[in-house]
Amino acid sequence: MAQPDGKKIFFENLSGAGKAIAVLTSGGDAQGMNAAVRAVVRMGLYVGAKVYFIHEGYQGMVDGGENIREATWEGVSSMLQVGGTVIGSARCKEFRTHEGRLKAAHNLVQHGITNLCVIGGDGSLTGANLFREEWSGLLTELVEQGVIEADAVQKYSALHIVGMVGSIDNDFCGTDMTIGTDSALHRIIEVVDAIMTTAQSHQRTFVLEVMGRHCGYLALVSALACGADWVLIPEMPPEDGWEEKMCQKLSANRAGMKRLNIIIVAEGAIDRNTKPITTDYVKNLVVKCLGFDTRVTILGHVQRGGTPSAFDRILASRMGVEAVLALLETTANTPACVVSLCGNQSVRLPLMECVQMTQEVQKAMDEKRFEEAVKVRGRSFENNLKTYKLLAHRKPESELPTSNFNVAVLNVGAPAAGMNAAVRSAIRVGISEGHKMLAVNDGFEGFYKGQIKEIKWGDVGGWTGQGGSLLGTKRTLPAKHAEKIAEQMRKHNINALLVIGGFEALECLLQLYEARATYEEFCIPMCMLPATISNNVPGTDLSIGADTALNAIVETCDRIKQSASGTKRRVFIIETMGGYCGYLATVGGLAAGADAAYIYEEPFDIKDLQANVEHLTEKMKTSIQRGLVLRNENSNENYTTDFIYQLYSEEGKGVFDCRKNVLGHMQQGGAPSPFDRNFGTKISAKAMQWISKKLVETFRQGNGRVFANSEDSCCLLGMRRRALVFQPVVQLKDETDFVHRIPKEQWWLKLRPLMKILAKYKTSYDVSDSGQLEHVERNRPKESDASVAM
Repeated sequence: MAQPDGKKIFFENLSGAGKAIAVLTSGGDAQGMNAAVRAVVRMGLYVGAKVYFIHEGYQGMVDGGENIREATWEGVSSMLQVGGTVIGSARCKEFRTHEGRLKAAHNLVQHGITNLCVIGGDGSLTGANLFREEWSGLLTELVEQGVIEADAVQKYSALHIVGMVGSIDNDFCGTDMTIGTDSALHRIIEVVDAIMTTAQSHQRTFVLEVMGRHCGYLALVSALACGADWVLIPEMPPEDGWEEKMCQKLSANRAGMKRLNIIIVAEGAIDRNTKPITTDYVKNLVVKCLGFDTRVTILGHVQRGGTPSAFDRILASRMGVEAVLALLETTANTPACVVSLCGNQSVRLPLMECVQMTQEVQKAMDEKRFEEAVKVRGRSFENNLKTYKLLAHRKPESELPTSNFNVAVLNVGAPAAGMNAAVRSAIRVGISEGHKMLAVNDGFEGFYKGQIKEIKWGDVGGWTGQGGSLLGTKRTLPAKHAEKIAEQMRKHNINALLVIGGFEALECLLQLYEARATYEEFCIPMCMLPATISNNVPGTDLSIGADTALNAIVETCDRIKQSASGTKRRVFIIETMGGYCGYLATVGGLAAGADAAYIYEEPFDIKDLQANVEHLTEKMKTSIQRGLVLRNENSNENYTTDFIYQLYSEEGKGVFDCRKNVLGHMQQGGAPSPFDRNFGTKISAKAMQWISKKLVETFRQGNGRVFANSEDSCCLLGMRRRALVFQPVVQLKDETDFVHRIPKEQWWLKLRPLMKILAKYKTSYDVSDSGQLEHVERNRPKESDASVAM
């Protein structure tokens, strides 16, 4: 099977033989920790190392005994979908003392462990680094006490540490997202969406408290994701007199026919004098000043609970494998590192650099240097705050710039969750920039029929949480109707176009660009935002809607696997959507713990199918009772889902039975995930700012018209590795397979070996993107925000 180019690691030459790796979870628990533990164990065993669990965090390391146990491949089965941490976590005062660390060192030496993978927050990672620095001194002390042999000092001379950040608060500098943050956002948004329906019924104001004692990330991003009226966070306390401004905003929203208000408060929210702002204070303020029926909801530990989201499972699995690679490649002089996420790429950063920058944020807050605290927190956080302010707080008409430009927004192709959030963001940013915003219903079909009308700020209220496409969307391409579209552009004096959609949207922009020679009306700035569950658009690693579809797949796979618990051995064959693009099958398979995923991009034959059946048969002879196989809908015209189901049923007779499930359009429906809401919101805001800039650049004073016919005036805004990039659509033609509607190169193919390794297949693993220890940069390009989800 075809492999991506790059430096590869093979089972034969990446050996962990003779090495012992221990994994522990420490501090507060976070959803996705189990996925990280599973990845560390399986990758460690795969390369031939011994792997140990340390139960109950540092307490288990100090106490030793049964708390340190050897891990097995089967021992981490069925962990992927479980929240919290199954190996336990505990805060340990004893480890903070020299005596406690001496005991811990003795317990590790007894098992020959010199490689430690720590999953926790900054306190846990700081403790691990101190332990590493003291290691040789601790061993010398143990020899002097006669507890260990003298040669042990030489044999176990260095302790190697790699950290992964598990924290729902996303409060660790150096990484775009920490393990657990996305799942916590899922819990918050589920509650907010539910509360909004009851608040609307009774015209109530709800004040919600979310976690974040020292970091306002959850509050800020959930406010962005649900379109909250007001948000209070510790990094950027409101200006003095905020109470009056907030009440004016709430009152104005009610006057604008809005039946509810949502205020989100981080538990660590403070005012400019560092005095805490509590939910009760906010509630009493609203009742006293406005007389609104107001209720308080404190989400508490609900945010830590539940199953991990698809994003957290994938993040944790990638980080876990990367952590083992880092441990195998480390030397005595390598500083302790933390495996981190920058954009869509895993990176290794010096642990203490990240810790020091995290501590800088708190120091800046303590000293009331709030602007600096936001900057040190990172560009992702700063961009979230700017975007929220832009979308939540409408300027008075008198303060708005007057551009006299008309910008049209439309959706094209199949609906994708998050499209409405992107439209809302575009409309509001456009109005803030002084443009007249026009909404086009039903894509280019509605365009040529003249279904175009002005859309105002209040018209898009409450759109972020809506699935599908409220503007309506069609697959119609513009080429056949170019003349009528040009006529509508003249009629409505449209000066710029924002197209939100999938592969059809790319084809539309290419057709409009090519028609510029005939129709001057198309010589305007045009921008496309990728929005499709298939994630098959060239020029971007991620598309709006794909994360929601992945969560639907993973949630269904969890339920399907659970349905077999307590029954005989069973294998499930699941068909996913995606056209010819295998993204959903591959990444969904990685997140759901699949044994195989059949896709068009990696051709397979009957021998591969037979090998997979034999592999599953071997697994079923162990304690593993369930198997999961995903198949992309167009992976092969002959090896259909029915064929694979029948083959597995026949060949597995006497060992396992088989069931099949076609997931269908459930992958396209539902409320958008927090990631899709925020990704759509942020890239749409960036696109509108680009359009505003292009309008100014291409406006001709002589005839008072916009004229843009260069390649760079017709772009796709995509997420490329670490950055959001505007790319001329013409330049993307060479990267595109138009017959199968997929990019010629796809980054996620590098994840397939990872999925196979975790399913116990022998394969090669491409590490061309990893292995380099980088340094933390202040405000490095985090707007990459791939991860961010925001």
